Amino acid sequence: MTSEKEEWDDRANARFGKVSHHHHQIVNFNTDTKPTIGPGITRRRKREPSSAREPHTVLIESAPTTSLRFKPQITHPQLIINTATMPYSPTVGDPISSLDTPSMVVDLDLMEQNIQSLMSQLLPTGINIRPHSKTTKSAILAQKLITAGAKGACVAKLSEAEVMCSKGLTDLLITCEIIGPAKVARLVELFRQHREVRIVVDSEEGARAIDAAIGEAGIEDRILSLIDLDVGLHRTGVQPGEPVLRLAKTVAGLKHLKVIGVQGYEGHLQHVHGAEERKRMCLESMKILVDTAEALRKDGHQIDVVTTGGTGTAEFCVTMPGVTEVQPGSFLFMDTDYRNAVGTKYSNSLTILATVISKQGPKSITIDAGLKSLTTDSGLAECKTLGFTYGVLGDEHGSLSWTDGADLKIGDRVEMIPSHIDPTINLHDFYYAHRNGIIEEIWPVDARGKVQ
Repeated sequence: MTSEKEEWDDRANARFGKVSHHHHQIVNFNTDTKPTIGPGITRRRKREPSSAREPHTVLIESAPTTSLRFKPQITHPQLIINTATMPYSPTVGDPISSLDTPSMVVDLDLMEQNIQSLMSQLLPTGINIRPHSKTTKSAILAQKLITAGAKGACVAKLSEAEVMCSKGLTDLLITCEIIGPAKVARLVELFRQHREVRIVVDSEEGARAIDAAIGEAGIEDRILSLIDLDVGLHRTGVQPGEPVLRLAKTVAGLKHLKVIGVQGYEGHLQHVHGAEERKRMCLESMKILVDTAEALRKDGHQIDVVTTGGTGTAEFCVTMPGVTEVQPGSFLFMDTDYRNAVGTKYSNSLTILATVISKQGPKSITIDAGLKSLTTDSGLAECKTLGFTYGVLGDEHGSLSWTDGADLKIGDRVEMIPSHIDPTINLHDFYYAHRNGIIEEIWPVDARGKVQ
């Protein structure tokens, strides 16, 4: 009897020829270039004209849910793109000027400087750095940060964790609560395969549901759990004092959850302008966090992990005795909102490349980057070239206007700096990472759209 997978293979082979089922994110084969797979840099050799290149196939597989019991119906288990029939296929070694727009581009020199700046400041403190991958949504970038000295990674959502684990990154902390039967069932199957995964809880209801599901699955091990504490953000987290002690006692009494620490995220302070005021407010939140950790120890709990912080506060969090781990993420690329708050210690290494498509006046043009390319929840994006003001003209279009200085004409390229990096990245499929204008790496946004 033919399986569903075999039927799909037969259809694919009949239409596109034999395809590989290796779990590669991107497979770019040219006669003059090695495949670009994983974090390594592949440099281009002498390039042949496009007409002389061998056609190649990009195989994009649906990220596994890691679950045999929770298996949603997938109409198209594989999306197979035969680029032999496609005139546009960016490749390592191409100039970024050859990219279609809008495209998400990364200046590797600036990104690497950002990594060096953060690691050189934080690693000597002895505090673990667990970068938040909700920013990049990329396994390759998570691995680059681990290579630079980070300990594992954070993800916001369970679906992001599923993707990262499928790519081999399993030392993960899921920083959002896991609530609801479907999500809990997926967590159980993820935990069945990856015991290193950590979760947070802030309610007895949530903790008991996870405990029951793990037990029903016949898993004897206990999932590593942190108590999520509200340190002032008022988004998630149990309240300090008696409520957190009561919750920790309940969780510790469950058979399948093991309390190892406490998380407290001061997200409301990340963009406070003025370093001294941000530091003062941050340390107030940190005192709530470390005092709670100590109270939990006195109540009989082994609290090994005290995790907190973001790009705007990590440098202050590490100065508080009792903090063991920080979770910066946006520092890698930055955005205008963070730059306006913390200054230029980290550079804006990621931009959205756009093209001028229409002239609307002597000092006004339209570009092909609108709401589907740049988010506006933290204000409007900015043009990397000074003197131009961006405006939104709809889903596909934006405007640039100016009062004096250089002109822009139809066909010109501009780079736009996002105002909020995380949701902007979630609008794009690939990063095109370049050095001096030449693409060195192409990274998929592995967890794009993984919001569950």
